[in-house]
Amino acid sequence: MKITIIHGQSHKGSTYHIARMLAEKLEGDITEFFLPRDFGAFCIGCTRCFEKSESMCPHYETLKPITEAIDSADVIILASPVYVYHVTGAMKSFLDHYGYRWMVHRPEERMFRKQAVCISTAAGGGMRSTNKDMADSTFFWGVAKTYRYGVGVAAVSWAKVKPRIKRRIDARTTALAQEIRRNHGRVKPSFKTKCYFYIMRLAQKSGWNPVDAAYWREKGWLGRKRPWRR
Repeated sequence: MKITIIHGQSHKGSTYHIARMLAEKLEGDITEFFLPRDFGAFCIGCTRCFEKSESMCPHYETLKPITEAIDSADVIILASPVYVYHVTGAMKSFLDHYGYRWMVHRPEERMFRKQAVCISTAAGGGMRSTNKDMADSTFFWGVAKTYRYGVGVAAVSWAKVKPRIKRRIDARTTALAQEIRRNHGRVKPSFKTKCYFYIMRLAQKSGWNPVDAAYWREKGWLGRKRPWRR
């Protein structure tokens, strides 16, 4: 099993430790990136990825190693501490660069057979909205199954998290790892994901964006082929 972790911060706080804990329990090959250390560019809104090709993005080459790691992973872990009830600016900027991969445009077919985990922590609250920021992208990428795990750690550093909270985290990540391993290699997109795919398929038949329509046609998705079928 291949696991790719995208850390929404460059320091190793509670969110980092929980993401690593889960990844290690999956017992696979782990690749991880830290934002903004490994990628910190802002999307400039040039729309080249939508209208021409993602390779026309001015940050394409810098982002490429992360894109390749995501594409080759069986499990994608997006981890962000809560910043004012949402993901970090670095995580938001990173996700902005994959708008062209949303199902309304040109989704990567391998996503429909992957699992993802969105992890967030805070001293107080905001985990639900922070996880939603990340899960919105995994859903619209077409990821077959996304898990969400938010934890109020009541501390500003991992060293200060109380032992009882760490025990609860350990138990939850163990259960989550077991579920991910059970689903490995046989996960299927949800009914909601498939419905959205078919709605986007109808939109592509209209050819409103020639680049997107050509992509769907080339994949065979306007015919009988589907990305979740091998």
